Amino acid sequence: MRRFSIAVACIAALVLAGFAGAILSGHLKSGSTTTTTTSHVSLSTTTSTVVHSSVKVLVANGTQEANAAGHFTQQLQQQGWSLSSPVNATATASSTAVYYAPGQQAAAALVASELGVPASAVQPLSATVPVPTTTGLDVVVVIGPDLAGQGFPATTVTS
Repeated sequence: MRRFSIAVACIAALVLAGFAGAILSGHLKSGSTTTTTTSHVSLSTTTSTVVHSSVKVLVANGTQEANAAGHFTQQLQQQGWSLSSPVNATATASSTAVYYAPGQQAAAALVASELGVPASAVQPLSATVPVPTTTGLDVVVVIGPDLAGQGFPATTVTS
């Protein structure tokens, strides 16, 4: 009989604790009802990881602005890209373009983004790219007046 009394007391204590908890949390307030709606939105995103140091990038100056390719080469190098020595383009560029070798479109888009160049400037690498050679390159950036005109600091030589 004693075990029965202990069991009843435990059950009563649990019911009382549950009732007190419900009152304290506001679920048993007089005249109120609570409706909870939960919705789940699944976002589908595709991400690719581009290891900067594994992408060979060349920056070419397609303008008359001195040191444009050097400046942007240094900027990309500081962000971890693997850079070739900057060159002058073989033709003047009307705007900045970022060209990519097969399989390097994501890297080119990231380079363009880091330079502030619109995604529409990213194009496949072809024989018409105005640089001396594209052999072994993954991404080629040809600086146009849109980037060269941003007033980057000129290179100064101090003694």
